[in-house]
Amino acid sequence: MQILLVEDNKLITKALIYNLEQSNYKVLSAENIVEAQKMLATEKINLIILDITLPDGSGFDLYRDIKTKNISTIFLTAMDDEDNVVKGLELGAEDYITKPFSTRELLARINKIFLREKKNNIIKIKDITCDLDKMCVYKGEKQIGLSSLELKILMLLFTNLNKVITREYIIEKIWDWTGNDVYDNTVTVYMKRIREKLETPIITTIKGVGYRIDEE
Repeated sequence: MQILLVEDNKLITKALIYNLEQSNYKVLSAENIVEAQKMLATEKINLIILDITLPDGSGFDLYRDIKTKNISTIFLTAMDDEDNVVKGLELGAEDYITKPFSTRELLARINKIFLREKKNNIIKIKDITCDLDKMCVYKGEKQIGLSSLELKILMLLFTNLNKVITREYIIEKIWDWTGNDVYDNTVTVYMKRIREKLETPIITTIKGVGYRIDEE
């Protein structure tokens, strides 16, 4: 797991990098928003520890800019007034920790986030298990052989549990993935193949609309 630390206090940065690496995390650091944006554009980041008061702007603004990346973020800041705490959490951050802070507490909260995400990325419905990180689907202990497109369609359903995915949306996604013209019967063919390979009736057809996988 790779963590991006956005902090302009060199002493805090040095101490945190040491403690995080001792806990087997890979750490990148940035002293300002510009550096952080460059790293986010080129690196795979799993979690951000973000100060609010930075030399070239507000950590809140950076978070708004990168929110679509869906990277878990912990605000770590000296700004401990209630309005800022509420603002950070309402923006969607996982946590808000004020300075001075306990390194052990920060590590515990980081570990909790990663454990929860790992659990959420493995979905089991009946005897079918979907590992979103590995992009693999298993029936019992055996991996199911799906084509690239079949896998993407199935992942679309798994990442939208309890929601109907319309046939029109699937057609749009296939176009995005392949650049090929897709027809309504193409979706029917792919869904038939997926169901045959799963051999477990976890996909519900909503007649005239689309498909859905429900949590048990």
